[in-house]
Amino acid sequence: MQTLVVLPTYQEAENIETVIRIIRQHSPDVSILVVDDGSPDGTADIAEGLNDEMGRIEVIRREGKQGLGSAYRRGFRHGIEQGFDVLVEMDSDLQHDPSALPWLVAPIADNASLAIGSRYIPGGSIPAWSLRRRLLSKWGNQYASAVLGLGLKDATSGYRAYRAETLAKVDLDSVKADGYGFQIEMAYQIDRLGGRIVEVPIAFTDRVLGTSKMSGKIIVEALTLVTWWGVRDRVFRRS
Repeated sequence: MQTLVVLPTYQEAENIETVIRIIRQHSPDVSILVVDDGSPDGTADIAEGLNDEMGRIEVIRREGKQGLGSAYRRGFRHGIEQGFDVLVEMDSDLQHDPSALPWLVAPIADNASLAIGSRYIPGGSIPAWSLRRRLLSKWGNQYASAVLGLGLKDATSGYRAYRAETLAKVDLDSVKADGYGFQIEMAYQIDRLGGRIVEVPIAFTDRVLGTSKMSGKIIVEALTLVTWWGVRDRVFRRS
């Protein structure tokens, strides 16, 4: 299967070379697409320099910070247009272990539509987060799964692989959420299409370099959207 790894970036000059080199070490046949939102620290330039060395690394430069969900949608469209079989979502900050990529992609070869790297199934793990952050993450996932009927342990995980054939059926223009909300909405879209979703255990780590771009606003947005989708699809459409 021809696989494209989509890496959204904004000011990841400290991490991007390490991420790309580890991906190539463990998955030498994949192609890589960096979608950069005008990073002033030269992230896109570093990625283009690595293409000169390694090949099969593309960079899309965008004007201004347009958001995680927007970057993935742009990358997905590009991958579908280019005829890739598998499209991988992955952070560029080393919180997602690049060496786990072969295990994440494997279920797609076994006819899964979406493979999610899950922190909350046996074998998965999270760092030594505060009790508040652990509870917020687990409760948010439980709430989303219950309201939307997904049956997933980790619907908010951003480390995942999609079957391009299934993803092409999703109306990406209608997907408006960002951050956690984007991850949940995409899983919900695949589920509504009848796609098979598999969870694969991963070890999630805190970023070592750079600063986190997650905010309380994004979490509130996600839970608000989940509530609306549940009411819209499971209440209004039954009445």
